Amino acid sequence: MRKIVISTGGGDAPGLNAVIFAVVNSATRRGWEVYGSRSGYKGLLEPDELVRLVPADVREITSIGGTIIGSTNKGNPFRMPVQNLAGETTVVDISGKILENFQRMGFFCHVAVGGDGSMEIAHRFAEIGMPVVGVPKTIDNDLEATDRTFGFDTAVATATDALDKLHSTAKSHDRVMVVEVMGRESGWIALYSGLAGEADAILIPEIPFDMDIVCRKINDNDLHDKRYSIVVVAEGAKASDGTRITRGQGELGRDEDVLGGMGEWVAAEIRRRTDKDVRSLTLGHLQRGGSPTTFDRLLALRFGGAAIRMVEEEKFDQMVAWKPPVMSSVPLEEAIRSRKMVDLTSDKVLTARDIGICLGDE
Repeated sequence: MRKIVISTGGGDAPGLNAVIFAVVNSATRRGWEVYGSRSGYKGLLEPDELVRLVPADVREITSIGGTIIGSTNKGNPFRMPVQNLAGETTVVDISGKILENFQRMGFFCHVAVGGDGSMEIAHRFAEIGMPVVGVPKTIDNDLEATDRTFGFDTAVATATDALDKLHSTAKSHDRVMVVEVMGRESGWIALYSGLAGEADAILIPEIPFDMDIVCRKINDNDLHDKRYSIVVVAEGAKASDGTRITRGQGELGRDEDVLGGMGEWVAAEIRRRTDKDVRSLTLGHLQRGGSPTTFDRLLALRFGGAAIRMVEEEKFDQMVAWKPPVMSSVPLEEAIRSRKMVDLTSDKVLTARDIGICLGDE
């Protein structure tokens, strides 16, 4: 009998429940027991937050968004914010306690589902003795080691649907609509949805943009009897003068700033420079929610099944990776080495330029 524990960390993504479904059913068919750790590693700290999962518990969850065992992006065990009796907050390392509980409860392996931050934590646990198999999850699609991550296709579909709806209202009022989508360091969601949604301009982190060039594109639309424009902005996009908008520092124990507001800034600049009627919209967490697309469901199921095969073969400290047409494994250390950025020579970028979409640089 092998006991495995599964956790979902970081921001939620459509397809997480499909991974859980595949892990539970694949492991149960092998005669193993599966436990879910609620809210990341909380189940390995507090027994009440650890739940046994059997096939009946995961029946019909593949189409449901979110994760039935919960997630968190505030639970790095190696840098956990803890408040003392005086109300002061400090950062402590509780990884040793988690490893001790993992071993005491007799777990054979931990299946860690998450993005680059979660994979880095999983790798650190592997280094101190915890058998770990990683499953990549991020709607940003920015993990270099895998061709695609589940959740991305659904996020793009959500953003594209929003752009489709905004075309009619923008056209009715001769407005410029600026839509901010997720994408901290990479502009995959903005590029894919902007292309599919017939945007006039797409601003991504990989290409510092010039507002004069963006506004010139919007004014050029008037010359072609198009009185409205759609601009898609990734939250991590940067102006050529270095302007990048954040909403302040992240929580104690996290190094990254909280992004957000770039769409509003771009809208204000367009309004100031063109004197047009401009509105902005931030899709935010809408991109994380809802039922996963067929593509994401299938990909997530394949990731979950591959993870259990890796556990069976004892391929630890590795992450499942989709390298079409097969599922393979890569060392976690390699998987977190760099983020996957938009290739500026790719056919998608070239297509955007060919059909007249402004990327802010020419």
